[in-house]
Amino acid sequence: MTVTTTAKRKTATEPGEDVFARRVASADWQAVTGEINEYGCALLPRLLTPAECADLAGLYDETDRFRSTVDMGRYRFGSGQYRYFDHPFPEPVQRLRQELYPRLLPIARDWYDKLGREAEWPDTLEEWLTICHEAGQGRPSPIMLRYGAGDWNALHRDVFGEKVFPLQVVINLNAPGEDHTGGEFLLVEQRPRAQSRGTATLIPQGHGLIFTTRDRPVPSKRGWSASPVRHGVSAIRSGIRHTLGLVFHDAT
Repeated sequence: MTVTTTAKRKTATEPGEDVFARRVASADWQAVTGEINEYGCALLPRLLTPAECADLAGLYDETDRFRSTVDMGRYRFGSGQYRYFDHPFPEPVQRLRQELYPRLLPIARDWYDKLGREAEWPDTLEEWLTICHEAGQGRPSPIMLRYGAGDWNALHRDVFGEKVFPLQVVINLNAPGEDHTGGEFLLVEQRPRAQSRGTATLIPQGHGLIFTTRDRPVPSKRGWSASPVRHGVSAIRSGIRHTLGLVFHDAT
């Protein structure tokens, strides 16, 4: 299967079939919501086939598809490299971002309601990105990361301006145990008046992991409190790991 951009013809599928919508819809969203509310992250079913993963990972060296490249070691972000996609996005990036947003939206609105914040996100991703652009956040945020043996990603948050969507999705494009060892996704949460809690997830190839962007509501004696969250990646012991990051707010 060949990955195409939104400006080119679509990848051949069955007539009338939207494979990306079907894959996103196949998740048990009630269970996913419960897991996110409990742990701040939740695995999704396979969103990309192995062939689609290989095609996307193969785009990494096509530098004209990306708007910028960051060497993590140079900025003390860890070790490894990542690139931000430029328009037009590959079809899987565009379609998954569009299909995931309305599924995550009820969770995001519920979180902000609990925290007494204004949930400004409209019903469609296109409308929300327009709001981001009008606020000066006009640079595309989908990202691809490449890790080799010994590389890792420091704990951080993907907040690129005042406009923030509180959930994002990462997809492992390589097969753990075959293409790489190590490289667990790390989520660290500072709970109110308690020690930090860490969660490690080894993401299967092609599967998505939803996780908290900045903070999330947790029960407290005062009702609900905002629990700060950061994420990162443990050291790659061997091999290579490519991941696709889908952020739902654009960057300054």
